[in-house]
Amino acid sequence: MKNAGQLSRRQILAAAGFVGLATLTGCGGGGDGGDSKDLSKKQNGAMKEYRAGQQFKAAEPLSFSVLHNENPVYPMKNDWLFWKELTKRTGVTLKPVSVPLMDYEKKRSVLIGSGDAPFLIPKTYHPSEVAFVSSGAILPVSDYLHLMPNFRDKVKKWKLEPEIDSIRQSDGKFYLLPGLHEKARSGYSLALRMDVLDRLGLTAPTTWDEVYDVFTAIRREYPDRYPFSDRWSKNTPYPAAALFSYLGQAYGVRAGWTYDNISWDANAREFVFTGATDAFRQMLAFVRKLVAEKLVDPESFTQTDDDAAQKLLGQKSFAISANPQVLVQEYRFNLEKQVRGARIEMIPVPLGPAGPVVLGGVRLENGVMVSSKALKSDSFVAMMQFVDWLWYSDEGQRFARWGVEGVTYTRSGGRYRPMKGISLMGSDPDAPKDMQKNYGFYNGVFAYGGSWELVSSMFSPDEQKFQDAMTQRKQLPVAPAHPLQSVEQEQATLWDTPLRDHVTQNTLKFVLGKRPLSEWDAYVSELKAKNMQQLLDMHNKAYDRYQKDNG
Repeated sequence: MKNAGQLSRRQILAAAGFVGLATLTGCGGGGDGGDSKDLSKKQNGAMKEYRAGQQFKAAEPLSFSVLHNENPVYPMKNDWLFWKELTKRTGVTLKPVSVPLMDYEKKRSVLIGSGDAPFLIPKTYHPSEVAFVSSGAILPVSDYLHLMPNFRDKVKKWKLEPEIDSIRQSDGKFYLLPGLHEKARSGYSLALRMDVLDRLGLTAPTTWDEVYDVFTAIRREYPDRYPFSDRWSKNTPYPAAALFSYLGQAYGVRAGWTYDNISWDANAREFVFTGATDAFRQMLAFVRKLVAEKLVDPESFTQTDDDAAQKLLGQKSFAISANPQVLVQEYRFNLEKQVRGARIEMIPVPLGPAGPVVLGGVRLENGVMVSSKALKSDSFVAMMQFVDWLWYSDEGQRFARWGVEGVTYTRSGGRYRPMKGISLMGSDPDAPKDMQKNYGFYNGVFAYGGSWELVSSMFSPDEQKFQDAMTQRKQLPVAPAHPLQSVEQEQATLWDTPLRDHVTQNTLKFVLGKRPLSEWDAYVSELKAKNMQQLLDMHNKAYDRYQKDNG
């Protein structure tokens, strides 16, 4: 799940810088070569002929410090097989600096600001890296891609250049090595009590109009209850963050967790203000209709996750937002214990006016920053080769997820299974060992990105069914490069926040009926008074400037 408290990419960057894509596959020349002129004295332990698909093995024993985000679900252990086997395979010993998950971002900032940060700083969500660029505390990692053949290979093979360009700074460089996905992975959708639908003679809805019909039928049967009561609203910057994320997709707009003030209109070939588009208005009108007809619990937009879950378990509601993990490990597990015959399933995102689409630009995941101190190390080249192997090679990614074949997992015909006696994310509740807790594999610090074959190897049957349906949909275009100059960037950031806040506040007012949608034009005028048009003009001017300079 995206960190709900994070600002969107354009709030901080306003726009990403861009340099020619060809430099991704070059040897550090041009925009992706920069400071890598002379690394001849930083070759200790490096492989001389390191290539994509090759096992990295340091020429001499090495150790590198790494910031470790300690997940309370699987607290870090020094005797994890992950550490031992990693050293065996690569000759590298990682020295983790462990930080509790809840304090990770704050502690990371303190360590970087004081100059005490480890060499490797993973689990960083774009645009968090932006705060450390001006001080020079982190490296422009795009300068060192010639040391990372697996990274370059995947970007080229999976045509990820547009996504990579979206994280570039105004200097044309990027400062975060993101997780790379072959295919967009959808995360959230609607989960419904299928046993209730069966009893009422209903089938799983495939469109939002059908969702309305299903909710109406449930309300008719249970007039004292709300068919849908949702979670993921409390402690997020956006009400009903998950619901609006996947509902917005049906309307072709970014909303909820994915909201950005600035969106690319591929038909008009220009940037538009998301919260003022007609598609955004239509989305709000639909939710308002659901709330007005008491098909959606109005507390969905403010209640805690626990409150929403308790309503589902207490049969005060029959539908809720879900992701595959929460579906299996929370909803289904608890419902089956409390409600006889209960059966809950997560459906593919219902279709809306935009048709069968998924949002573009979602194939990058959180990634790794590299401390500038690392460049002073005489083992810098080997370190970058090691990072390339562990986070970007097929074998390194398989190792980080599944561990050691024959010890923690078996593989046959492309199908992976945990070894008997080992549970993976609740796959065997009675197993004496756990893949994450006891062995350190599938640790979010190291395991992300990858080929669809590898990513899908960890899907539960529910998620496999869901993702199979979602991957058939067309990905909407990624916004084109439109680098802002530094002065423009600063101004855009000042305009962006109050505009976003106004959209968020009025989203809640509109859907709850505290403000009628007949005041939409007045709302747009209020956005204009907060410099909406100036922000748009700035982005479109930057886009035109890039087109002219690179046409």
